[in-house]
Formats: sequence, C-alpha cells, structure tokens
Amino acid sequence: MSTEKTIPYKIYLEESEMPKQWYNVRADMKNKPSPLVNPGTGKPMSEDELSQVFCRELAKQELDDTTPYIDIPQEILDFYKMYRPSPLVRAYCLEKALGTPAKIYYKFEGNNTSGSHKLNSAIAQAYYAKKQGLKGVTTETGAGQWGTALSMACAYLDLDCDVYMVKCSYEQKPFRREVMRTYGAKVTPSPSNTTQVGRKILEEFPDTTGSLGCAISEAVEAAVSRDGYRYVLGSVLSQVLLHQSVIGLETMTACDKYGIDPDIIIGCAGGGSNLGGLISPFMGRKLRGENDYEIIAVEPASCPSLTRGKYAYDFCDTGKVCPLQKMYTLGCEFIPSANHAGGLRYHGMSGIVSQLYDDGLISARSVEQTAVFEAATKFARTEGILPAPESSHAIKVAMDEAIKCKETGEAKTIVFGLTGTGYFDMVAYQKYNDGEMGDYIPTDEEIAASLSKLPNIEIK
Repeated sequence: MSTEKTIPYKIYLEESEMPKQWYNVRADMKNKPSPLVNPGTGKPMSEDELSQVFCRELAKQELDDTTPYIDIPQEILDFYKMYRPSPLVRAYCLEKALGTPAKIYYKFEGNNTSGSHKLNSAIAQAYYAKKQGLKGVTTETGAGQWGTALSMACAYLDLDCDVYMVKCSYEQKPFRREVMRTYGAKVTPSPSNTTQVGRKILEEFPDTTGSLGCAISEAVEAAVSRDGYRYVLGSVLSQVLLHQSVIGLETMTACDKYGIDPDIIIGCAGGGSNLGGLISPFMGRKLRGENDYEIIAVEPASCPSLTRGKYAYDFCDTGKVCPLQKMYTLGCEFIPSANHAGGLRYHGMSGIVSQLYDDGLISARSVEQTAVFEAATKFARTEGILPAPESSHAIKVAMDEAIKCKETGEAKTIVFGLTGTGYFDMVAYQKYNDGEMGDYIPTDEEIAASLSKLPNIEIK
C-alpha cells in the first residue's frame, strides 16, 4: 500500500538530489543483451572496432555490462543544471476528466530548449567527442528532437554537427530543421545524394520517404570518411539508455520522497531510449527482488517491432554498414509509413529493451495514430501541455489503464514518461483536427517479406 504524503502539483527535487551517477541496468540483468556483432567477421565487436565509429569512452560504455553505476563528469552535471531536475507532475486535471480513482503522474522532459529528453544523452556524447579532441560529429534524426538536442550540445561545446534527417520529417517539420540550423548544424534530408549509401537507396527506392535506418547509414558513412569525426546515436544503443537513466533516477527519488509506489510504468518505444531511461532504476529493483512493477512499452501500430517483429540479429541500419544487434526487428529494409511520430519510425528496438521483453519482464502494446492524437488532444485540454506525437503513445495507454481503474474501482498508481512537447508538430495536429489523418497498419505479408531478408548470423 502506498503511504503518500500530500502531493504537490509538480514535484521538483533539490539540486542536491540530482543523480551524480548513471545507472547501468545491464549489471543487474541475469540475461545480458547479446553482443554487437561485426558483420564481416561474425564475432562480437571489440572496443577498438567500435572506436572507429564512436568516441572511445562511449565504446567503452557500450560494452560495459557489469558496472552498475558510472560517474557523471562534472562538466555534464553543470550542463544538466540548466534544465534538470525535471518535474514529476501529478495529473490531477486529467484524473478528474477521466473520472478515475487512479493516480496519474508524468515525468516531463520537455522543459528545455531542445524540447525533449534527448538532451540528456546529446550533451554526454558531445562532451566525450570534445574530450577526445574531435572536430565534430554526425548523426541521424527522425522527428528532429535528437538532432535539435545534439545541435544544441555541439554549439555549447563548439563542435561541428552534421544531421541526416528522415526525408518525410524534413518536409513535415521545417521549423524543427530551422532550430537545428540556428544552433549551427548542417541538416540534410535522408536518403540523399551526398553519400554512396544514400545514392544506392534512392536508386532502388526513388520515391522513398526515408527511415531512421537510412539516415543512420548515411551518418555513419559521413563520419568514417572524414578525419576527426565520429558518429553519435540518439537511441537504441546501451550507452544512450545509460545516459537517459537520469530520468528514472530522478523519478524514483521523487517517488520515494513522497511515498509514491507505482503500480504501472509506461513509456513510448521507438528505439528504446526514453523508455529504457525511465524504467531502468525501477527495473533494477524488480530484478533484485526489491519491488515489482507492471512496465508497458507503447509503439505505433505502423511500426510494431516488439509486438509483431522477430527477436533476431539484424543490421541497425538500412545500408548495412553498422554492427548487427540482436533485437526485436521488422527487418532493416522495412520502411514504415510516413506517420507523424517520426521518432518512433525505427525498424528495431534497443537490445536491453528487447532482452527484458523476451524475458517477460515488460509487456508491449501497439496503438493507432488517430487514437494517439485523440489522447494527445484530451491531455492538452486538461493538463495544458501540447505533447509530442511520440509521447502521446504513452499518454494513450496511461489513459486506457486509468479508465480500466474506473471500471474496476482499483486505485492504481500510474507513472508515464512525457518525453517532449509537440509545438513543432503542428502539421500533424492540423491533419488530425481537419479529419485528414489516417491509420496505416502493415500487413502480415509486408512484415514477412522484410523479415525473410534477415541475415543468418552465428556468433563465432
């Protein structure tokens, strides 16, 4: 039973209560995520091999599955203080509107200039690039939140920033693109004619709207072909989930401080960064037998890697230039429909999240786009925040769970991640408000055709 104190509308931690270390959930996982594999040798990637693409310290973090806590450098802590700790908000108005006995909380990560949680890892990756003496970094971005965050971090540290933005998002979200350019980033729609892999994809699929897998391939090629540059990634990799654990650590501290005992924890899932960051510390308690939680990953029905994908080794990118990862995947050649939750349009899922899902420690649901925007609109009208389309997937399922509580009379405590704001997503809201938004769900045949091309990998 919860022993809650009187809960303020917004719970802010003191600066002294901010986490000083990131939490590495892999240290407590009985079944570790499978290693990244070199597609050329069929062997697990070494630190030296990963360091040819990533900064060396990030390659080290990527391979560390035994150290539970990793110190956050002081320079990063100082940067965090500009916008952290972020608030844990009691959704009193939403609860009232739903008529539910459930208690609903959301961890709001949109209160910084980049507008999302992505800044937590962007500053860390940019810091390690600067410390290594690099000139700049390359990356991909879907909806633009990651590209915006990285361009902000690179401007702060005086690093070059080249962003390959998924073509449909580049066209749907011009103002997000302009924020990146304002911070000094070079932004290129992907696939493009500026890289070999981009030209190859365009030759085969001339009308493609792009995907995160395509953009990753281009960004990696751009990094490895120039001296003084490395590639950085906004999701999927274990290093990113490590940095994002500040979300869950702050949430857990706030819950403990006020006697809040979550029954259900919910996050949207594309590559797994925000979900993994939110749930990691709670999952640590679950793995150690200290507490139990129902944890739900929510993905778009148009790109259902967990709910309809296959747990197998696959390329992390469409151009097949990146390492292979064992993950829930729809196949690296799967091109999702041009839905408006651009940050969730990735064919695979984090190795950590995939392993936890395969072990039955978390569940997953897929939701359709129009239902997501219906939930987003209700949230905006009750809580006064216009949520990002990605975040709204978590809102949809949090509302579903709260309505179940109304039907059963159970007063469960629900915590979800509100990863960012939707003020650069007004084309999507316009489509919804005008009744022009539709739902696309890939057929079994489409998914099967993509999965039939999975590589046959045996670790040597």
